[in-house]
Amino acid sequence: MSNSSRILNPALRSKIMSAEDAAALIPAGANVGMSGFTGAGYPKAVPLALARRIEAAHAKGEPFRVGVWTGASTAPELDGALAKVNGLEMRLPYQSDPTCRSKINSGAMEYIDIHLSHVAQFVWFGYLGHLDVAIVEVAGIREDGSLIPANSIGNNKTWLDLADKIIIEVNDWVNPALEGMHDVYYGTRLPPFRKPIPILAPGDRIGEQYFRCDPEKIVAVVRTDAPDRNTPFTPPDANSKRIAGHILEFFEHEVKKGRLPHGLLPLQSGVGNVANAVMSGLEDGPYDNLTSYTEVLQDGMLQLIRNGKMSLASATAVSLSPDAAASFNSGAEELKKHVVLRPQEISNHPEVIRRLGVIAMNGMIEADIYGNVNSTHIAGTSIMNGIGGSGDFARNAYLSIFMTPSTAKNGAISCIVPMVSHVDHTEHDVQVVVTEQGLADLRGLSPKQRAKVMIDNCAHPDYKPALAEYYRLALEKSPGRHTPHLLGEAFGFMSEWKAKHALERA
Repeated sequence: MSNSSRILNPALRSKIMSAEDAAALIPAGANVGMSGFTGAGYPKAVPLALARRIEAAHAKGEPFRVGVWTGASTAPELDGALAKVNGLEMRLPYQSDPTCRSKINSGAMEYIDIHLSHVAQFVWFGYLGHLDVAIVEVAGIREDGSLIPANSIGNNKTWLDLADKIIIEVNDWVNPALEGMHDVYYGTRLPPFRKPIPILAPGDRIGEQYFRCDPEKIVAVVRTDAPDRNTPFTPPDANSKRIAGHILEFFEHEVKKGRLPHGLLPLQSGVGNVANAVMSGLEDGPYDNLTSYTEVLQDGMLQLIRNGKMSLASATAVSLSPDAAASFNSGAEELKKHVVLRPQEISNHPEVIRRLGVIAMNGMIEADIYGNVNSTHIAGTSIMNGIGGSGDFARNAYLSIFMTPSTAKNGAISCIVPMVSHVDHTEHDVQVVVTEQGLADLRGLSPKQRAKVMIDNCAHPDYKPALAEYYRLALEKSPGRHTPHLLGEAFGFMSEWKAKHALERA
């Protein structure tokens, strides 16, 4: 398909207009479902035009804000632009934009942090209100009006099904060879009519290559030619390499014990440098014919595919550095033999995750000595990004692994604490915790046994004495001895110790 023939449906070709004209069709107060997942496949032009329109309205003293629903995080041209002009009333389900984050934490914007597998069904259930407008990026429009997805699917199927009005952005930058990589499943139903999701292996295709869409609902088509905005990954640092090393050693141990097959089980990996370090380690490891059932295809997984170490990766989107994104785009024809992109309600579906026996590896902000994990909040009240899909995978995985450096802020903060300030993943969903200090295998351990392993294996040496002392006092003074805690001291204890430690250092 050439750039000049990306829009093959005559009726929809007649609806081509500027981004400004398309943005003018979005009313104030609308709930807008936008494509995009971890910086891939988001609309590039209409959100910017909408931000300019909102800014002009505010300059006249006219109120104008919208609710924005996406698949996950997007990019500065969407989240950042709308947040900057105070144009976001409500944001869900996940964001990573600094301007958005500032608005949310200052109370200027509402934000709902939702498990990614829940979003589409919550919209279908009517829990989140009415979806007025959808803005969806695609690679092309076929003669019958069906849409060729771009580099992410996310919640686009649901947006196209339920929105009253649809604006399509056709991005000429996306390689048309991407056609055929996608698997859009239309078999989901509302209770009580649900049926099993028929995926028995990561590469199973159960749906269609294209989005269905009622052409009558499409009110505008906008042409763009812009790359996805992806963030470069820094090379793995010493701590990331040590964390990866502990995980790879653990895999080797599990294979020897017969708890993992030699080719491992399907891998899921959260976004970030530590996750990419694990993938880099697998490149040199003894495992072949690896597979992935995950949310996002990252640089490390892409490299495993190119080197023949990974045969199949299933995801809902790509999350690549700029160089890797260009490589993915140019190599789409070959890569679609090894990559399947699905709606996130399928990529993150608990039923499928549990059936396939996924190995889930996700980052965190902090963990406590009993294995509870905080992956979203700083000091209990300020959101960082969101829970994303980590909960979808953690609770249902064959192995649930959380990883982080043992300290933050150049050692000023311990990431292993007496009690997490916010709980996203309870101790019941956390099987393994890894820092550069070591790995805590929490399977089959009581809370008190977990505490000892966490302090011994994962805490930084600077903080081990304080954690051990807290645990000793809790064992002595806690009214209950199953999960010993001193609730009055759980948060203040570490702060007091850190202040004392800073004075000693000075």
